[in-house]
This record gives sequence, structure tokens and C-alpha cells, in this order.
Amino acid sequence: MFRTRLRSALGLMLVAGVAMSAAACGGDDDSAASKDGKVTLVINGLPPATEKATHDRFLANVAEFEKANPNIDIDPREGKMDPQTFPAKLAGGQLEDVFYTYFTDPANLIAKRQVSDISKYTKDFPITSQLKPEVLRVFQDDKGATYGLPYKNYSMGLLYNRDLFKQAGLDPDNPPKTWADVRTAAQKITALGNGVTGYGDYSKSNTGGWHFTTEIYSLGGEVAVNDGGTWKAAFNSPQGKQVLQQLKDMRWTDNSMGQKQLLEWADLLNQMGSGKLGMYLATADNIPTIVNQYKGKYETYGLGPIPDGKGTLGGGEGYMFKAGLSPEKIKAGLKWLTFWFTSADRYEAENKWSSETKQPVGLPEPAIFTGAAADTQAASDKKYANVPQANYAPFTASMATIPVKLEPPNAQQIYATLDVAMQKVLTDKNANVDQLLADAETQANQILASVK
Repeated sequence: MFRTRLRSALGLMLVAGVAMSAAACGGDDDSAASKDGKVTLVINGLPPATEKATHDRFLANVAEFEKANPNIDIDPREGKMDPQTFPAKLAGGQLEDVFYTYFTDPANLIAKRQVSDISKYTKDFPITSQLKPEVLRVFQDDKGATYGLPYKNYSMGLLYNRDLFKQAGLDPDNPPKTWADVRTAAQKITALGNGVTGYGDYSKSNTGGWHFTTEIYSLGGEVAVNDGGTWKAAFNSPQGKQVLQQLKDMRWTDNSMGQKQLLEWADLLNQMGSGKLGMYLATADNIPTIVNQYKGKYETYGLGPIPDGKGTLGGGEGYMFKAGLSPEKIKAGLKWLTFWFTSADRYEAENKWSSETKQPVGLPEPAIFTGAAADTQAASDKKYANVPQANYAPFTASMATIPVKLEPPNAQQIYATLDVAMQKVLTDKNANVDQLLADAETQANQILASVK
């Protein structure tokens, strides 16, 4: 999941340098309907044809929707948010009518008026009133106007190898609750020998700063704060020092993180799949990737809450409406989204299909709904679950009590800066934590100075 978020954020960094008007994003009148009264709605998110099962499922849903709504033609396009094409599409008015976006992106698009306000139409789609307010808020401006709808969200926890826990004399049903517990458990796992590493962390290609952000959130700290309208770095703090100092101690004093460092996204998944890694921070969607790409087994892995639990990094994905859309297209887009993506009733059909095609059902992730809609989703997930949900019970039990925080402004640039600090403490036993934080703070404040 990090790779997709990284691509999206890099795309918006490129967009930031492109001067555009709202008219350029949306066209003039948007030619809402053809002569026969049909509305043609261009959407993206179609999986590539090489992913046959999900590609065909997407098109089957399009066909079902069109049959139920004969006045709407869906024109599906492959892809989501590609940084190589997104800036040009946005500047040239070539964005799809309804387009995929990550939780890091709506604020910038809304601020630059590059998306349509759909607020006055959502009342006609009752399911939108059951969306969690904090999730819907990602797609709203400071006055509460809405420009898109969420589809999924996630939060970070502690992914661990239950087999290694058992071998090390640890309880696989009771994962570490604090960072002190993580340190102790990592030492016991590393003591198993045979190339096993107790704990792994990232420090390359912006993944180090991403994990630093998660870790400082877990301790109640912040990466950046808005001080009277001005964003400033906030990680040069006791919590920031604790993050780096613990990693330094685990690497050099305990030797529980292994000698191989400068790791990036796939490295820890590979280590986990090979049975050589005890723990690392991750989202639930890492588990099927480890199983499918790195030869792991679902029953091997557990997911626990973020250590210390004072906060965790979260995010997600959804769809927005390009600027300049006609009312007809906005209503057609809302019909489409609430038919499939933002629809509690659709979980039954989708989970049934996933189960029949051996796609994972029942991985823990925060629901986007409240009330009856949330109950509908939970019941369907339970009915079709085909992964060992008991392995994720510690994480699931904690979801309601741990605050979820979003990524900081200009996240990828901040992460690149924090990569340096993570690299230093993991590759240099003489690294000066205080100096690393001070240097990163100076650079981060320069980056944040451009945020409005």
C-alpha cells in the first residue's frame, strides 16, 4: 500500500508546480447528456487486463450498474493516480469525471478548486449520511462542503510472525503493547539464531520517514503542526528522540535488527515471507502480499495494535469529481459510487465473489461507515471470512481506542528528510540523535514554508 500512496503523493508534488484554473480542470459546459438523453460518465480505477479476475469483476459491475441505470453509460479507464500522467491530465482538462484519489490528496485539490462541490446532491443518497464524519471530512473543505466520497481506509499496527513468537517463548495471542515490550521481544526472537531478526524497519526511498511518522504518532508526538496558519516541524521533541534512540539501541546495543539496513518497502515483506523476521510496522494489506508474492501462509501472521497506542498513522482512498462537472454528471457519479464503492449493501456480493475466487476476506481495516451500514459490513465480513481472524484480534480490539492521524503536509518531501535520520541511527553507531533531529527540523521547516 505504501507504494501506491508514494506514487500518488509524488504526483501531487508535481501538480503543485503547475498553474491551472478551475476551468482548465473541468472544461466549459461538460456536455452532460447525449441527444438520446444518456449521460456518459468517464471513470478510472479499472484494474489492468493483466489482473484478469479483478478486471473482469470491475467490468461486470459496470454492466450491472448500466442495466439498472439505462440512462447512464460508464466509460471505464484503467489506472488510478499515476504521477507520470496526472499533472498533464489535470492541467489539460483530461481527468476522468470521477477519479481515484488517496487521503493525502483531497486537501490540495480542494484548495486549488480543481474538483467539483457535490454537497447539494449527497442528500439524495442516504448512505452518505452513515459515513464516519472523520472519514468524510477528508473530502470536505473547512466549511463542510463535500467534493468526493471515501472507499476504504487503513491504520498501521504491528505485524508479527506467530511461529517465531512461539519458538521464542512469547505468547502469539498477546503481542507487545509498548515499545519497551517490542525491544524485549526482539531480543528473544533474535536469540533463536539461524539468521532470524527480531525487528525490522525502513530507512530508504521515503519509507524511513513514513515509519518514523507512524512511530512518533504512537508515542503521542507530531511531525508537523499548524501554528496560526503556518505549518512547522514538530518532530524535534522528546517523542522524536525516543523513536530514534530506541532504534539506535536495538540496532547497536541489542543487535536485534540485523546488519542489513537501508531497507525499503519490499525488503521487510520478503524477510517476513521467508520466516526470518519477527516484527515490523504494517497495514493489514501487507499480509496477502506476503502470502501471494513471498510464499508466506496466512496462519503464520498476526497483527497487533501499534505499540504504546497514543496514535497511529492512517489513510485511505476514495473518489473525487473533477471541476466543472454538470449536475447530471455529478448525480450519475454519485449513483455509481453508492452502487459499488461507497455502498454497505454491496459487501455481500463482493465478499461472496472474493471468497469464491480465493481473494482474502476478513482482513482487519477500519470501517468507513457507522450505524446500520457498519453492521451490514461487519456481518458480511464475518460470513465470508477466509483468513484467520483470530490472529488479528488484538489489532481489531484496539481500533476504537487508538486515534488515527493522517500524513503531514508535503508528506513525501518530509519523509525524504527523515529518511536521513533513520539511515544514520541504523548504519552509524556513533550517530548523534539530537543533531539529526535538529538538521531534519531545519529542512522540514523549509519544505513546510510553502504549505498554505
